[in-house]
Amino acid sequence: MPDPGPSPLQPGPPAPAARFGAPALADALAPARTDGAAAAAAVLARALPSRPVLPFGTAPTAAAPAAHPPAPAAAEHSPAALERILRGPAGLGTADLHWARPQPPAAPPEGAGPPAPAAMRPIPGLYHHPVPEPDPVRVEELSRRIKSWAVDEVQAFPPEWEDQFDGFSVSRYMVACHPDAPTLDHLMLAARLMVAENVVDDAYCEDGATTPDVGGRLLLAHTALDPVHTTKEYQPAWAESLSADAARRCYASAMDHFTRSATPSQADRFRHDMARLHLGYLAEASWDVTEYVPEVWEYLAMRQFNNFRPCPTITDSVGGYELPAELHALPAMQRVIALAGNATTLSNDLYSYMKELRSPGKHLNLPVVIAEKEGLSDKEAYLKAIEVHNDLMHEFEAESAALAAACPDPRVARFLKGVAAWVDGNHYWHASNTYRYTLPDFW
Repeated sequence: MPDPGPSPLQPGPPAPAARFGAPALADALAPARTDGAAAAAAVLARALPSRPVLPFGTAPTAAAPAAHPPAPAAAEHSPAALERILRGPAGLGTADLHWARPQPPAAPPEGAGPPAPAAMRPIPGLYHHPVPEPDPVRVEELSRRIKSWAVDEVQAFPPEWEDQFDGFSVSRYMVACHPDAPTLDHLMLAARLMVAENVVDDAYCEDGATTPDVGGRLLLAHTALDPVHTTKEYQPAWAESLSADAARRCYASAMDHFTRSATPSQADRFRHDMARLHLGYLAEASWDVTEYVPEVWEYLAMRQFNNFRPCPTITDSVGGYELPAELHALPAMQRVIALAGNATTLSNDLYSYMKELRSPGKHLNLPVVIAEKEGLSDKEAYLKAIEVHNDLMHEFEAESAALAAACPDPRVARFLKGVAAWVDGNHYWHASNTYRYTLPDFW
């Protein structure tokens, strides 16, 4: 039977659009509902950079000239050309790649009841959206797979840390954050990277682990994500170094799996965001070593780098599709991703507040910095930090809705919904992980 192509744009927004907290996103998608792909293409023509756009999944031909000629007129972004982008890949074997055709989740075993709800303790007044309980079948199987990888393949932690690994509940975390992941293999991409990032943070940066040589250690760990290109004489020594410690073993293995599934553009995007993360680690480490307490605005600047951004930026890779580089790089999209990372990271500050107070030394987080720099009590500073988080969340949702209206490409809408789902799933994990987090007695 011939492939009918992707489903047409629907008369109403997909259900996940409601997670933006207001009808704003649904209203923003209205032009796409009425005008279809041609209207989306017309908006894209105004939004994309002035250079030739290739259809999704098409590579340049061998006959392409070595040097780009001067940029032609706007005809290159004609609605017809851009509609080809909207249609996605075509041809034998590409049916599962259409954005509108996620693979259905595995059916639960016969007789299995509904998942037991996690113990939830959300922070009073913290703006968030509840999510359904993660699929228990996926959670259980992902838990088995990720622990097997961590223990048998990369030796991510010593045996005495096993209870902490189990208490982290990475499988519940990833299933909640990526509800559109078509397979468990896709979820494993995110789970490995999440475990690897936390191993690096724990081994190099947290709870007294910071040493004067942290910059060099982080740089060498980063080469497990961004390979060194050197001479034949020195290449073997670098390759051998990738197994030197758990941090590098985890990074090297997780990135190898990721690059074999993601596109080159998605992999490069992730490397860039991990470099941002490591820059943030270094700033925080320098403040720790020098016992410097930053101004509130300086702390927030650091948290834009030392934050969750690498996680939502791979939402399309985990979802089994690609948001093309020219759409991902739009300043409006970058702002949305940055706001998502900033808001979720401050949520982590608030949920981990008590845990960090019990850790050695002085651990910087937003309530601590506000209390010291603005002369507030611990309670007043914590409540103000909630307001800062909520302001960022509202800004994230408003900017998402504005971008959806300006660029109604179905992949943009899907990516924005995926980022929003990640934000919501991240809060769910923090609020339900009572093994790790307790709340202060401020209410």
